[in-house]
Amino acid sequence: MFLCVVIVAQSERILEYSVLKVEFSGCISFCHVRCLPLVSQNASLHARWQAVAHSAVRYSTVPVPQEKTFDKILIANRGEIACRVMKTCRMMGIQTVAVHSDVDASAVHVKMADQAVCVGPAPTNQSYLNMDAIMEAVRSTGAQAVHPGYGFLSENKEFARRLAAEGVAFIGPDTHAIQAMGDKIESKLIAKAAQVNTIPGFDGVVETVEDAVRIALDIGYPVMIKASAGGGGKGMRIAWNEEETRDGFRFSTQEAASSFGDSRLLIEKFIDNPRHIEIQVLADKHGNALWLNERECSIQRRNQKVVEEAPSTFLDADTRRAMGEQAVQLAQAVQYSSAGTVEFLVDSHKNFYFLEMNTRLQVEHPITELITGLDLVQQMIRVAKGYPLLHKQEDIPINGWAIESRVYAEDPYKSFGLPSIGRLSQYQEPLNLSNVRVDSGISEGSDISIYYDPMISKLVTYGATRAEALSKMEDALDNYVIRGVTHNIPLLREIITHPRFISGDISTNFLPEVYPDGFNGHQLTAGGQRELLASAAALHVSAQLRAQTFLGTLRVSASSQERRRWDLCVELGGERHPVVVSRTGQTYTVEVGGESLVVSGEWDLASPLLPLKINNTPRMLQCLSRTASGDICLQYLGTSFKVRVLSPLAAELSSFMPEKVPEDTSSILRSPMPGSVVAVSVKPGDTVAEGQEICVIEAMKMQNSMTAAKTGKVKSVHCKAGETVGEGDLLVELE
Repeated sequence: MFLCVVIVAQSERILEYSVLKVEFSGCISFCHVRCLPLVSQNASLHARWQAVAHSAVRYSTVPVPQEKTFDKILIANRGEIACRVMKTCRMMGIQTVAVHSDVDASAVHVKMADQAVCVGPAPTNQSYLNMDAIMEAVRSTGAQAVHPGYGFLSENKEFARRLAAEGVAFIGPDTHAIQAMGDKIESKLIAKAAQVNTIPGFDGVVETVEDAVRIALDIGYPVMIKASAGGGGKGMRIAWNEEETRDGFRFSTQEAASSFGDSRLLIEKFIDNPRHIEIQVLADKHGNALWLNERECSIQRRNQKVVEEAPSTFLDADTRRAMGEQAVQLAQAVQYSSAGTVEFLVDSHKNFYFLEMNTRLQVEHPITELITGLDLVQQMIRVAKGYPLLHKQEDIPINGWAIESRVYAEDPYKSFGLPSIGRLSQYQEPLNLSNVRVDSGISEGSDISIYYDPMISKLVTYGATRAEALSKMEDALDNYVIRGVTHNIPLLREIITHPRFISGDISTNFLPEVYPDGFNGHQLTAGGQRELLASAAALHVSAQLRAQTFLGTLRVSASSQERRRWDLCVELGGERHPVVVSRTGQTYTVEVGGESLVVSGEWDLASPLLPLKINNTPRMLQCLSRTASGDICLQYLGTSFKVRVLSPLAAELSSFMPEKVPEDTSSILRSPMPGSVVAVSVKPGDTVAEGQEICVIEAMKMQNSMTAAKTGKVKSVHCKAGETVGEGDLLVELE
């Protein structure tokens, strides 16, 4: 018996489903049907997982014919998570309603929904956090339930209470659990009572900066200052001394108020060099609760996750079970009912301590879905309707390995990732590869703005083993085409190929330990440099040959026989390298650095991807730009490199060209990212010391302190609080 699902819709995206693939065209609606063996909801998860073992996405959304859930669900979110929820709703035959700000009117999640309602202007407090507008959208559309996604109102007890008062189901836990676990102070007390390991710290609210200093001294440095109602790394600061405690209190208070509308803080002992490992829990309204294994989330920057994987290389079966059982104890202590995540810090001796509980669907939930075969969104919808869980703890498997890379519109060369904005002029997800899943909410032409999180997508790969999943991730990152915004693929690729990451030797300090001077991209070896030079030279010659032909023949038919050898000079990183290129068909032999490399490929110069073989080793390069003057920008092993390919004569003459003198940045302060000015701490005539704060820039709800590069007197101030600035805008000049 087979289950066949057909969906016909219009959009400009290609979306992957667990039991089918639907291809959308902006002009024509058509569908491609995939069939899978029908698997009962009561079958074991292992059997369900096997049923989708060869599908594009390894988790199963199998509606139970007798189960009636909801006719219409409103998704109170945007971007990739709104699209993700809508996919499951479609599989379950549920209509969807999107809400959007005015700048998101053409967003993918809006096009994907059955209905859409504008809830306000771009700022989040006037749109996606506007409860009144969203409640009116619920009423006007007749939605029977609301899925909040993550962020925004997902952990807002008042929103859940208002929905309940109007008889609308909140697809998440009840208000009691949201309040108990959303308040980090209360949740820690409940965790202690539930016999869950907790971190030493102050159990009350920190009222003033002086209280913060006193409490930090009592606990002992280092300490973690964090928002009581926070999450997602916002409102969190590590302090190693009194000065950092004072700064941390100020920034955490401001970020907490901006992001969560709640400025309360708590302070606890900071566990140095820990792992961040979390347990996925799933509970119903009938007292049943499961733990769905762990996710390793230790690769972070600014307390925000970058790469996650499931399972963890670090946990043994006993530790996994102990963490899972404590997570379930905590969930049951607050009568939790829905999907949730209990986060732990784990030290080098496998001692684990409760960090917080997120009472919502987690960003990194896809990796749990891939190793268990469960659709967590479907389970949340079932639980919200009142159905009991269909599985027991012994049914939950760990099948294979899954890795997630968070692809952001960020500049990884600035503090491991400062936000970038712009329009996606070209965008191509690597869905042509097997065992690759991309959760995104954007398409070619989408805008990345300063108003929202800069995430482009969640790139997820699966393998029977960790090595296989990592290999797939390398290929997927190399095949991912993103143009128009700066992105963090260079950093992601370097992380997953680093020997420490491959060996599993990681902690939350991985990035600052591996890159103590900041991230500088892929560092070329001698062999890598030769490959890059050879590829650039072969590409240059291929482009020249294409320019000389028309409809497959030479433009000047009376010319001498076709050229077979080129003497070139390739400039890379300020150095010049003589190169000799010879050609046979589509294969080029390049002599560089005393070695000979054979470079072959299809040389489709119109394609953003450049699949090559270099000495029979497959390499996927991307040609980011190319000019007639020989300037080429190639993405090689994830990092972009600028090279110039010239004839020997042109290279000799170019040495006489004047070089542009770099700007002296010690006397000026420019904005490293687009954002809004929160505060300006100086005025003309003030004397500032090196490292002194000059102003604060907020981007995507994160505040960044801009400091003076040297001691001097302020000559002029070019910004004021409340203004919006772009990357590179002049903020302050010193004499």
